[in-house]
Amino acid sequence: MFFLITLIRNLLYDLKILRSHRFDLPIITVGNITVGGTGKTPHIEYFIRNYLEQGKHVAILSRGYKRKTKGMVVADSTATADSIGDEPYQIFRKFPGITLVVNKDRINSIKYLLSQSSKPDVILLDDGFQYRRLVAGHQIVLIDFNRPIFSDHIMPYGSLRESRRGIKRANEVIVTKCPPNLNGTDKRWWAEQLRLRQGTKLRFSTFEFFPPQNIFSSAPLDISQKHDIHVVTGVVNADTLYSYISPFCRTMAKTIYPDHHHFTESDIDKINRLADHDTIIIVTEKDAARLLSAPTLTSKAKTSIYSVEVRVKFL
Repeated sequence: MFFLITLIRNLLYDLKILRSHRFDLPIITVGNITVGGTGKTPHIEYFIRNYLEQGKHVAILSRGYKRKTKGMVVADSTATADSIGDEPYQIFRKFPGITLVVNKDRINSIKYLLSQSSKPDVILLDDGFQYRRLVAGHQIVLIDFNRPIFSDHIMPYGSLRESRRGIKRANEVIVTKCPPNLNGTDKRWWAEQLRLRQGTKLRFSTFEFFPPQNIFSSAPLDISQKHDIHVVTGVVNADTLYSYISPFCRTMAKTIYPDHHHFTESDIDKINRLADHDTIIIVTEKDAARLLSAPTLTSKAKTSIYSVEVRVKFL
């Protein structure tokens, strides 16, 4: 049924029966075919850094998944993970000079941006590949190296949002989370399996991890010695994080929540108890975005919670 719905919807847009909107400014979508876990936020941050270094005024449009607000919200100094969503808040904390808008209706968001006196030079659309109401100038699709779409199936039998053929709409495909030593033979194999249309750029990226920093004070964790570490995550897949921190773990325990998990009072109590036993708590940046506004964290817990920054490196 899901396959049929997405097939008909895409067909209606392809035949121009359903209307799409175009705008006269650079709009780039960063999305995926797979449900979650492809490294979308670190890649968006990569592009933000790149454009900011060029002196560009950057705007980010996001739906603001699992935020507790409705309608359009423009991020400002009062923004939290609850008001704009955990991933947008993670981005906005790092790049407060950008314009970040969360809204289910991306078309109205773009019209709002164009009505402002300071218009953006470029708009990055977070998770917009399936947003067919908009015709973007450049469409980027991310594919997890460990979850190739050609070995997957459409939901509910697999984790694909739409048919694998949908990738032919992309101008650029990035295979993410690759081993740093990926060789030319591996890259050619991927190109053969993906069967991209002529002219589609294919790139490969990996993650760089930076030493953990306290999420409240930014104090670094001394990774020259071993620690008792408890990893708390609410993401799709944290395997690369576990691999990174294992060399400086004396012991490692894990608490795994669903993606975008809102921490309950019980969850916070557990974190407070871990801190009381001198355990180092490591979270992802996305989890940190939600924990920063947790009102009942003890002072001991606040000194014990660290996050690991992840950046994209292209091979």
